[in-house]
Amino acid sequence: LASNLLSPSPGLHATRTKPKSQINPFHFGFESPGDELASPSPSARPVAIRPLRICRRRRLASLSPREARGMGRLFAVDAAAASSAAAAAALNGAVDWWKDVNDSPMWQDRIFHALAVLYGIVSVVALVQLIRIECRVPEYGWTTQKVFHFLNFIVNGVRAIVFVLRRNVQLIQPEILQHVVLDMPGLAFFTTYALLVLFWAEIYYQARAMSTDGLRPTFYWINGVVYAIQIILWLVLWWKPVRVMVILSKMFFAGVSLFAAFGFLLYGGRLFLMLQRFPVESKGRRKKLQEVGYVTTICFTCFLIRCVMMCLNAFDKAADLDVLSHPILNFFYYLLVEIVPSAMVLFILRKLPPKRGITQYHPIH
Repeated sequence: LASNLLSPSPGLHATRTKPKSQINPFHFGFESPGDELASPSPSARPVAIRPLRICRRRRLASLSPREARGMGRLFAVDAAAASSAAAAAALNGAVDWWKDVNDSPMWQDRIFHALAVLYGIVSVVALVQLIRIECRVPEYGWTTQKVFHFLNFIVNGVRAIVFVLRRNVQLIQPEILQHVVLDMPGLAFFTTYALLVLFWAEIYYQARAMSTDGLRPTFYWINGVVYAIQIILWLVLWWKPVRVMVILSKMFFAGVSLFAAFGFLLYGGRLFLMLQRFPVESKGRRKKLQEVGYVTTICFTCFLIRCVMMCLNAFDKAADLDVLSHPILNFFYYLLVEIVPSAMVLFILRKLPPKRGITQYHPIH
């Protein structure tokens, strides 16, 4: 009995010493489950670890064409879903950043002060250019070019002061004074560039031997009507501050901007086409043609953007420009409709007039 206990049976020994099958965790084949449990043969080669992309290709290669197309569509859908999720996460992050900046008093002050600095730079450039013109041709008095640069200096200087004191402006009572302080520079901006349209209209009519006697009275009449209607709207808004009057005031300003854009397109386009018909041999005429084309495009675009934004501002509270909680919107709006156009126009019109022999230069009486 002892000998039998000490000598293991062949069956039990075989059961204990039989090697267990090793399951390769990196095997991606489509073999049957029974093959994984079978003991590997001694001559079997080890399975190499391959990238997932190669394995997917081999899977597709082992399928029928219809099944392969289906698997390919699934992979494409997975990739598109992953990219959509990443884009949605990035968009949510941008929205959160926009809200954080709008709600931060520190960022509000920084953005408004940045606008004040930019307006101040444009104002100083216009003043320097005005001084240069006055030193060059002091004998001609207040010419159209001088008045244009002076109005640029005033408009941008007032805007700079307003944005420096933007938080205090929001506290002014009665509330109608806030609208006056914020909207009056916009009306002066319209007058400034309407003066440029008047100058081009005079050149165009003189070149075609037409009378220019009615142009200046029309310019004064249009500006007087615009200011009178705006003042009436302010008074009515002060007397009865309802939402309808605010919308009407903003829509009126949008109509004024559209009218200015149409004026630039009309007279700037006419002058450009007239200059194109002349022989362009000299360098000066080529420069004048480019100058009219660039300024017309810039001013038409900026007034058109102002018109669209005023319409949105009137009906959408999320696009309100007269509040402190929209500093980013204020920054891009004023950058696109006033700062960049003014800077570009001043750069294009930087050439000083000649000292003598000026025929197209007329003082304003």
